[in-house]
Amino acid sequence: MMTARMMKTQIGKDRVFLFLQGPHGPFFAKLGKMLRASGAQVWRVGFNRGDQAFWPHKASYIPFLDAADTWPDRFRDICGERGITDIVLYGDTRPIHAHAVEIARELGLGIHVFEEGYLRPYWVTYERGGSNGHSRLMDMTVSDMQRALERVDPDQPDAPAHWGDMRHHIFYGALYHHFVMFWNKRYANFKPHRSIPVTREFQLYLRRLLLMPFQALERFVATQRIKHGGFPYHLVLLQLEHDASFRAHGPFDTMTDFLRVTLEGFAKGAPSHHHLVFKAHPLEDGRVPLRTELRRLSKELGVDDRVHYVRGGKLARLLDSARSAITVNSTAAQQVLWRGMPLKVFGDAVYAKPEFVSDLPLAEFFAQPNRPDSRAYRDYRRFLLETSQLAGGFYSARGRRQLLRQVVDLMLCPDDPYDALITGTAAPRQQLVVVK
Repeated sequence: MMTARMMKTQIGKDRVFLFLQGPHGPFFAKLGKMLRASGAQVWRVGFNRGDQAFWPHKASYIPFLDAADTWPDRFRDICGERGITDIVLYGDTRPIHAHAVEIARELGLGIHVFEEGYLRPYWVTYERGGSNGHSRLMDMTVSDMQRALERVDPDQPDAPAHWGDMRHHIFYGALYHHFVMFWNKRYANFKPHRSIPVTREFQLYLRRLLLMPFQALERFVATQRIKHGGFPYHLVLLQLEHDASFRAHGPFDTMTDFLRVTLEGFAKGAPSHHHLVFKAHPLEDGRVPLRTELRRLSKELGVDDRVHYVRGGKLARLLDSARSAITVNSTAAQQVLWRGMPLKVFGDAVYAKPEFVSDLPLAEFFAQPNRPDSRAYRDYRRFLLETSQLAGGFYSARGRRQLLRQVVDLMLCPDDPYDALITGTAAPRQQLVVVK
């Protein structure tokens, strides 16, 4: 028999969701459609032609056409006029979202934040209130998580044999920027949250898409040289300089600053036969001349014959033989910890717990890296899989279907995913479908 609590979880009556900006592509539109099917009302604010293009339900679309400084007041008015109970957004640091979250907290609204998976690429992140450095995970201890896990089965779901949608991600990014670049006349006041013009960002997306085959060959050659080099090496996990996590939750103003600090620590502390491998983010588009900066800095420090650069690609191939890893706060570091490898982190990260991450100065870390507590990390990872990490993806049709099967019920649930597990009200989680 269905209890009142279960009915409240599954029925969207009396809920009014306001969507802001989402991941490129149709995911937010599909999510809104399913929320309407649950009985909820759904609205969407669009800030440019790209937002509008991916929201086909015209009756619920609200264009924001005014100057950016009027947005906080306009957001407050929309919430009052439409009776908004919840807001839905992708990332919480871009200015329009940061203002909205602040006001939503003041009004007592539900705040649903999506992000790329903390355990990507096979999961995405869904949290209430904030993500990354604003996540509730930042204030949770591993002991808190271990106590919550006493209620659940100890098995952990395996990642699927194949689940990739990077090409879809790049395609939707290029298409989105095409709309903004060529069809944005109505949104004359739109100011992108990125530091470069939309036209330049579109060009970079398109160039990245066209050069994928050539870059794959370059990446293969670089990886083979490292694989067959026979030298010990440390792996640096690079991020996008314009990424919110790097900018808002890290100590560096530019990627060049991070490169310099890392190379100085390596030159000072690493044994002379060790090498350093910098792996670029899979979506690195060339707006920052990483290779040029690495050559300049490594030559200046006298280590240019021991420094390598790999453009994107699969992380596992490089992790197989790496001695340790260094990053600002890349989510790819979770793969490092899963393998029980030493990890040095500079920024705020949801996984930066004292049980896992080294507190040694960088030069000492390169000289003798200390390993994480792998048992504690496995408990941490299991806690994430039971709460905020949802199987699926934003960009491929298959990934969206997997994600939509479970996320709407979580959004309608009165309990935050973390609270639901801690209090024992969490429903059984969906397992990944293994694709062969």
